[in-house]
Amino acid sequence: MKRLAVLTSGGDAPGMNSAIRAIVRLGVASGFEVFGVRHGYTGLIAGDFVSLGSRHVGGVMERGGTFLGTTRCLDLMTEAGQEQALGRLRDRGIHDLVVIGGGGSQSGSHALSCRGLSVVGVASTIDNDIVGSDLTIGATTAIDVALESVDRLRVTAASHRRVFLVEVMGRDCGYLAANVGIASGAEVIVVPESPVEPESIAMDIHAAYERGKSHAITVVAEGARYNAEALADYFRRHQARLGFDLRVCKLGHVQRGGAPGVVDRMLAIRLSAAAIAQIDAGHTGVLVGSVEGKIVATPLAEVAGRKKRLDPELLKLARVLAQ
Repeated sequence: MKRLAVLTSGGDAPGMNSAIRAIVRLGVASGFEVFGVRHGYTGLIAGDFVSLGSRHVGGVMERGGTFLGTTRCLDLMTEAGQEQALGRLRDRGIHDLVVIGGGGSQSGSHALSCRGLSVVGVASTIDNDIVGSDLTIGATTAIDVALESVDRLRVTAASHRRVFLVEVMGRDCGYLAANVGIASGAEVIVVPESPVEPESIAMDIHAAYERGKSHAITVVAEGARYNAEALADYFRRHQARLGFDLRVCKLGHVQRGGAPGVVDRMLAIRLSAAAIAQIDAGHTGVLVGSVEGKIVATPLAEVAGRKKRLDPELLKLARVLAQ
């Protein structure tokens, strides 16, 4: 019988369990014996495999995170680590691997593919920064979780006539911050792709008050030059001159933990179905993603080491809507 392994790697994302479930059930339906790899590439190097059948993945879709576990594994990017990973797969007679994860994870996929392994990547990261997919598994749920938090904070901000500085995740990509900021009606949005100085942010906040607003929300991406911590320090040192009170809320990893919504569940299922189809057809060394509503396969060589940038039109839209 053909043998297939699946692993999740890098940061966990809502919808990963839906993807694992689909890989297992569709793999079994295509005649594969399917194995899960615990703890990402670290587990692959260690040979930590578990046999998975259709019944093993029942009841996992509504759960956030990944029941297989995940890590960030630097050893996989070494020649010794890759050789050990490939040896573990050979020992079990596994010829195909599906990697569910973001940019760093797919760089690992590419490295193994270059060594002759049949690999297909599935685009999954809340950052939505991976090349080869307009939308990645986990991004929409992370936005919804952050948006609910900002909506709640606005209630307190309005009650106390305060400025709230809310930091969201996303590393060096401002996708989460831009979408959360626009959808929540934030007065200021700060992203890595469009650096701004603290004084400019202060001017925007003052302008909001001058337009008659009783409070202000600033949404900041964690990867911005002036993230929440840096901005809070600046505003604290200049509070007497700037003249307004400011509160900081770093949402942090709470954004990863939401139960996946319908968009992430369906995207996970569609991408996983495409991954199995690519393996069945012998078209490996690719990442499956969604581009303009269609499922496409992009060579891993075009994905590894590259990051998708934020659409500048989103920032233009945000500035107009904040007035």
